[in-house]
Amino acid sequence: MKVPFLDLNAHHAPHLAEFENAIHSVIATGAFAGGPFVAEFEKDFAAYCGTSHAIGMGNGTEALWLSLLACGVGQGDEVITSPGTFMATAEAISFCGAKPVFVDIDETTYNLDPGQLAMALTERTRAIVPVHLFGQMADMDPILAFAKKHELHVIEDACQAHGARYKGRRAGSMGEAGCFSFYPGKNLGAFGEAGAVVTNHEELTRNLQMLRDHGQSRKYQHATIGWNARMDGIQGAVLQIKLRHLEAANTRRREHAACYRELLSEVEGIVLPVEMPYSHHVYHIFAIRAADRDGLMKHFAEAGIGCGIHYPTPVHLQEAYRSLGHRAGDFPVAEQAADEFVSLPMYPELSKAQIKEVTRQIKNYCCKGSVPVTQPDLPGCPAPSF
Repeated sequence: MKVPFLDLNAHHAPHLAEFENAIHSVIATGAFAGGPFVAEFEKDFAAYCGTSHAIGMGNGTEALWLSLLACGVGQGDEVITSPGTFMATAEAISFCGAKPVFVDIDETTYNLDPGQLAMALTERTRAIVPVHLFGQMADMDPILAFAKKHELHVIEDACQAHGARYKGRRAGSMGEAGCFSFYPGKNLGAFGEAGAVVTNHEELTRNLQMLRDHGQSRKYQHATIGWNARMDGIQGAVLQIKLRHLEAANTRRREHAACYRELLSEVEGIVLPVEMPYSHHVYHIFAIRAADRDGLMKHFAEAGIGCGIHYPTPVHLQEAYRSLGHRAGDFPVAEQAADEFVSLPMYPELSKAQIKEVTRQIKNYCCKGSVPVTQPDLPGCPAPSF
């Protein structure tokens, strides 16, 4: 049985008629750039995240970049973040004229280790960008306490954490701003590029609304130098529909994660992701760690199992950041995790049979030389509730 890493066709099929009607409405009104469809989505997404405001953006990178700018981060400043993330987190800092300063990740959560923040603090530090990697929120209480003590801004990179919770609070609602990407493969994905910032701060909202629209306070009146980062009307209309189904989709992801854990709990040679007691994980990515990653991925390819690596090279070792002077060994936890991560198929429409096939192939590889595994139908492995 072949199992794709991601199946967007299966994800979209049940709602095609809704999408077609929504897109037709955008075409009929001509509200293609910003406008009422984006405004309606902003209202709904803010309510979902438990914030006062949401500001639609062209993509998640712009959400991060403009949030930092709106908080006053600029030339010569430093921003603390994780090296175990997608490049966009650091890019956003650099495009403000600031310097990304990395601290290593926690070995269990793969998120920024709050215990190492003090080592990265200098007189130029202006902000912290905790990354909620793979769908689990960073340990926010100590991060927020450190930021308050040192008068630092906290901008949440929630681009992989739509609907995740920390002690009951939604991703994006705990810092001054929370930034989301709606890249198509995300838990809440658009039909192309889109992003958003959520916040409870009125002044920050006004600044972001100007920055995303060429710095306009009103039409043709430019109060500041901004950018064209408006969300498209079609994306707003599509996202409003998909938002209604996000909780059910996240529930299915959590069911799949429970199934993976049940079937892989006794397999040697791999490390399963851990959901912390404070966390409601939404499993954008289900990344295991494998001692022999290359061999396992080759086995997957031969068996028709889709997989990925998120992310093979930590940001501090990327060629683009050679000027920072980092070397292998500077952030050993992030580096080892990057060498071992394998992302398994994870999307709401995965079937129980597909999950069992993925885990069967893992067992066959990790136990190579023994009798091929026949996967049991374990009662502790919940069936997806489609």
